[in-house]
Amino acid sequence: MRVVVIGAGVGGLAAAARLAALGHDVAVHERAATHGGKLGEYRRDGFAFDTGPSLLTLPQVFDDLFAATGGPADLVLDPVDPACRYRFADGTALDLPHDPAAVPAALDAALGPGSGAAWSALHARSARLWDLVGEPVLRRPLTAPDLLRFSRGLRDLRTVAPWRTLRGLGEAMLPDPRLRAWLDRYATYSGSDPRRTPSVLSVTAYVEQHFGAWYVRGGLRRLADALLRRCHDLGVAVHLGSDVLGVEVRGGRAVGVRLADGAVPADAVVSDADAQVLYERLVPAAVARRARRALRRAPRSLSGFVLLLALEGREPGPAHRVFFPADYDAEFDAVLGGRPAPVPDPTVYVHAPDDPALRPDDRSEGWFVLVNAPPHDPVRGVDWTAPGLAERYADRVLEVLAARGCDVRDRVRWREVRTPADLERDTAAPGGAIYGTASHGPAAALLRPANRSPVPGLYLVGGSAHPGGGLPLVALSAEIVAGLVGPA
Repeated sequence: MRVVVIGAGVGGLAAAARLAALGHDVAVHERAATHGGKLGEYRRDGFAFDTGPSLLTLPQVFDDLFAATGGPADLVLDPVDPACRYRFADGTALDLPHDPAAVPAALDAALGPGSGAAWSALHARSARLWDLVGEPVLRRPLTAPDLLRFSRGLRDLRTVAPWRTLRGLGEAMLPDPRLRAWLDRYATYSGSDPRRTPSVLSVTAYVEQHFGAWYVRGGLRRLADALLRRCHDLGVAVHLGSDVLGVEVRGGRAVGVRLADGAVPADAVVSDADAQVLYERLVPAAVARRARRALRRAPRSLSGFVLLLALEGREPGPAHRVFFPADYDAEFDAVLGGRPAPVPDPTVYVHAPDDPALRPDDRSEGWFVLVNAPPHDPVRGVDWTAPGLAERYADRVLEVLAARGCDVRDRVRWREVRTPADLERDTAAPGGAIYGTASHGPAAALLRPANRSPVPGLYLVGGSAHPGGGLPLVALSAEIVAGLVGPA
């Protein structure tokens, strides 16, 4: 079969490699001048920055992907230990160990006796949840009736708890408000508000703790490079700077794609574009009305405001650091509420990898600084292209860091500012929404746009489709699609 893949993000490349390994004739068309999608990279003056994901969980998913497409990749994974340093509004610092067996003692030492036991109870509950939704849900296509199978017994129903939010679960199981803030943050892994996110997403914390947090030596961008090499090895034709203008549909079936210089026929089309872009712009309205309605009703996920800092000097410390505000709810109100605005006092995430490949010399270091931000929406929200807004807010983020005991302003050699508008321009994600739609509502986390579209012969991969955003889930979406298409 001839297969055309729209987009050379991680999902598109993973799907292309799997389908080529199954014997299909595969071509990838990517609108940008480079591959990788949101797994991007920025280089300047000897500094290199990952501009997307900064850690890898469930590394076995990528081991499986490369094994299924020709053998191990030339990648070195290092454990991130501590997995993260959290600094709470009261000044308390918590270094969360890579080894889950060491977590309870670290919590008791940082937050007081009983914190470790509370975390252990949540971890055990989430382990049961992982058994229910891990393999059965994340590696298979999913529809609404499928959800019923995962809650057949009363015990299972209590574990999935579709009536409970992530915030509600934290309030029920974690007495310390600092530990509740730690759990709330996992809602942002799907671009969502913990007050509206189903408690099933507590499994994200379990996955990160149980399977570990990992770093790809040389930067996570090396993962995208390895996928591109694997595609080339398998004979996949990867066309960069090749914008797909539409999906050709005849007789109710996808039969190829339309480029500026003509049509490319195909027996199957796999879209790694955002689901909203696919259904609103690329597919004829007559065959996508229901999908369009569903996406229009769903709220966009949060976006991100990023500073890439080239710093003089080096200060040893954990690679991952999170600085919490005093009022976490105010952040979610600003980012995902009815009146979107840049967060005045945001949570600040810092990725400061100690990797010689990413700095010009040992007298310098590069920091990736991220805060949650509302998507770019000049009509109903924030216009991130407004004159002066990006630079003023960049200054504010550095002020917040300084107020929380991490002042690097006198060390900044130069900075690169990236807004949600930049993310939209670079990746075609509507508004720069990182995860497509937010996971709000009882089933939202498990019912994203399906991998098999309503149009026969058209399939979806990537973070906006099932099973969701994040590197391992995006790779699993490619595994699902390869299974749906089948061998040549």
